[in-house]
Amino acid sequence: MPHATGLSRTTLRRIVSLLALLALVLTGLAVHLFLPDTAATDIAGDALYAAAVYAFLTLVLARQRPIVVGAIALAWCVGVEVFQLTGIPALLGTSFPPAMLVLGTVFDPRDLVVYASTIGLMTATDAVIARRGAERP
Repeated sequence: MPHATGLSRTTLRRIVSLLALLALVLTGLAVHLFLPDTAATDIAGDALYAAAVYAFLTLVLARQRPIVVGAIALAWCVGVEVFQLTGIPALLGTSFPPAMLVLGTVFDPRDLVVYASTIGLMTATDAVIARRGAERP
């Protein structure tokens, strides 16, 4: 069913996801490039990363329910964090620094908490928005 804008819910969800993804990536880059490296900026970067993963997946999987998108996003983030235990992301980062922005470098269990919290919040927000959209005629 079309939204009041004339766009389908799926198309509208993709547009909003794309705009959110762009804003999240730009904000994440700003945190990385312009703020000092502290625990707070590390946590902010992790939260922005998890939110960007969720936004990207919502863009690609716009017809999926929020819980499915959230589960995939959490699996990705946890997988990337555990992959850091191999040391491969750190090695890749030394030869190609932008890889560090996607794969990180060093395992930190705190990151798992930040990922789960952020993706939980994203999933809940997405579900509320979807439910409200479904209630509209």
